[in-house]
Amino acid sequence: MTDDADARSAADLVAEEWRFLLGGGHDLIDTATVRAAYAQPRLRGLFPLVGHGVVYFSGCTGMPAAHVGGQVHPRGADGRFRVRGPQGVGTLGRTETLEEAFALVAAHLPEECGPAVLGGAGRVRPRGAR
Repeated sequence: MTDDADARSAADLVAEEWRFLLGGGHDLIDTATVRAAYAQPRLRGLFPLVGHGVVYFSGCTGMPAAHVGGQVHPRGADGRFRVRGPQGVGTLGRTETLEEAFALVAAHLPEECGPAVLGGAGRVRPRGAR
């Protein structure tokens, strides 16, 4: 497969997963959370993953996942959303709205973080690298 074919295939898989989540296809996440994540253009190119009310992102379409950005956790006792780093390590901040939470995740993506690539974590490479 060529790099162009890989990119199209990865883009198709990413789009398919977003459609599934936006359509309410997963019982571990609410669609309002998914819509807020999808509203961020840089996050939209990544493969979305969910678990127990938490949205996180991968730079690849397969396993093992290449965790990038951060995770948005449901409202805590203080009424705010907690935004943690990749794989839940560290805290990037707390926000009042989902929109602010996912903007914070997008702002913490590494500059070289491009759209998701086909395959597992071993396939992830910086934008422009060959």
